[in-house]
Amino acid sequence: MSEAKRKAEIAEAEIFARPWVFIRGVPTMKFLPPEGPPEVAFAGRSNVGKSSLINAVVGQKGLARTSNTPGRTQELNFFVPDGYSGAAGDEPPMALVDMPGYGYAEAPKGEVDKWTRLVFDYLKGRVTLKRVYLLIDARHGIKKNDEEAMNLLDRAAVSYQLVLTKTDKIKPPAAAKLAEETAAKIAKRPAAYPILLSTSSEKGEGVSELRQAILQAVAG
Repeated sequence: MSEAKRKAEIAEAEIFARPWVFIRGVPTMKFLPPEGPPEVAFAGRSNVGKSSLINAVVGQKGLARTSNTPGRTQELNFFVPDGYSGAAGDEPPMALVDMPGYGYAEAPKGEVDKWTRLVFDYLKGRVTLKRVYLLIDARHGIKKNDEEAMNLLDRAAVSYQLVLTKTDKIKPPAAAKLAEETAAKIAKRPAAYPILLSTSSEKGEGVSELRQAILQAVAG
């Protein structure tokens, strides 16, 4: 094993093997926690599997709430690894943010507009935000509202990386074709990170690769 890989595995174990805790739900910008450790955020259409993937990343089944009801996550939910006092010199190394899902047509328009303003005000104004992981359901590929989200991320100059979810729900040849098509679609987008990730929360596939991507983004 190379020294770089050994260090990466140690860092992954130190951060993601310990318990994580929910620290705050943010319904409006005035409730944002003070800027502290670097943050990575998870975004995507309603029911794309954000909460399930966050739970898989931290190895805890019930940290982020999962639901079959689209639009349940209506706040920015912040999570950090447990065991840090928060005092100077003992701050968490990073925070994860579960963002409200977009594209839920049955929600009242006023609520959709409110969620959208909250999400993108946070994206544009958060200095400690290092990367957004934009989740795409492998069964459906990139939809119009995903493209709209990428347009906003590009305009805000926020680094984002696409993550295919639920890849166990499609056959390997279809998954390979989707990955190739998706990579081509983001190739010319200015804020898109060029490497596409593929995951299955249910099977645990691609989770370690996502953890390493998160650690690299935070370190950068």
